[in-house]
Amino acid sequence: MNEQKRSTFAPPSGDGGLVIINYGAGNIQSIMFAIERLGFKAVLSDNPDEIKAADKVIFPGVGEASSAMKMLVESGLDTLLPELKQPVLGICLGMQLMCKSSEEGNTKGLGIFDVDVVKFSNKVKVPQMGWNQIYNLKSELFSGIPENEYMYLVHSFYAPLCNEAIATTNYELEYASALQKDNFYGTQFHPEKSGDIGEKVLGNFLKL
Repeated sequence: MNEQKRSTFAPPSGDGGLVIINYGAGNIQSIMFAIERLGFKAVLSDNPDEIKAADKVIFPGVGEASSAMKMLVESGLDTLLPELKQPVLGICLGMQLMCKSSEEGNTKGLGIFDVDVVKFSNKVKVPQMGWNQIYNLKSELFSGIPENEYMYLVHSFYAPLCNEAIATTNYELEYASALQKDNFYGTQFHPEKSGDIGEKVLGNFLKL
């Protein structure tokens, strides 16, 4: 492991540690590996008490919105997540589910972010898959990260620009590639798949 990276970020300050929410979503292992590369450990859990006690929570997501939301409802996590007071980071579908709704499967979301997720038109290749730039960076989540860095994205649906946007990306049109409201953060891109810059985003989240 890269010892220089280990010393760059301070671990979460409390005793609850870092919890990655386990609700059947894909891509959890790559997030776990990215956290380990930063020198930290994360617990995978669907236990409400463990999630509430965590210092930081990551809400991952790869898959289809209505199926993922159904799993959240069945586990009761749909009511728990919006009530969390610690920093919460939604990634990709996780961020989209934190919005009011999604056109994918006509899905009602958690309503944390005041924006409705919509689909790219047929004028562009869908899904958007690969590297694209982020700019108009507005949050401590992007501390030390220059404008126009490239992040890795895979998605067919997007959150339009809104008051809660903290990063912008252009694919057919400008859209919100990251959101923040109070203690809730979301990235449409995959920081765990975005190299050193993506790991710095995760490291910034751990320092919040």
